[in-house]
Amino acid sequence: LENLRLLIVGGGNVCYEKLTAVSHNSPGTNIVLVAKKISPEVRSLAGQLTHLTLHERPFAPADLDQADIVFIAINDRTMSHQIYIQAKKRNRLVNVADTPDLCDFYLGSIVQKGHLKLAISTNGKSPTIAKRLREMLSEALPDTFDEVLDNIQIIRKRMKGNFQEKVNRLNEITKVLVESPDSL
Repeated sequence: LENLRLLIVGGGNVCYEKLTAVSHNSPGTNIVLVAKKISPEVRSLAGQLTHLTLHERPFAPADLDQADIVFIAINDRTMSHQIYIQAKKRNRLVNVADTPDLCDFYLGSIVQKGHLKLAISTNGKSPTIAKRLREMLSEALPDTFDEVLDNIQIIRKRMKGNFQEKVNRLNEITKVLVESPDSL
């Protein structure tokens, strides 16, 4: 994502969620945000992001010219559909908030514990469920999970044998992670 240019149309709560997700997972993404009104929350977040440009004005078709990916996060289905059509004519990837049939992709809900990154998606059917699952997994996974990953990486580097032998051995070693929570 950091190699692409992102346009967000909208400046309210949904925009804030999209902006937060992108900035958390790909902080170097170049983002242009265009909205008639930009919420204080979005402005506050914008103050922390060096790759974000805000334009408080109505959307213009020319905004699509410098974008690779477009998030449409406005509370106007007719306008969202019009912007979607214009973006598709320019071969842009589009995500229209709360309109799965107008999405080329969905933002997953991401759980990150060090180098472990889990993505959860409901394919646009229920972002709320994805969010709740993220919260649940985030609480359940220990913050020290990086130590487990570091240890497994050391073991992998030391292993001899072909691919299948290594897979079998790693499966045997990591079985303890799912056998019994008390054994950890």
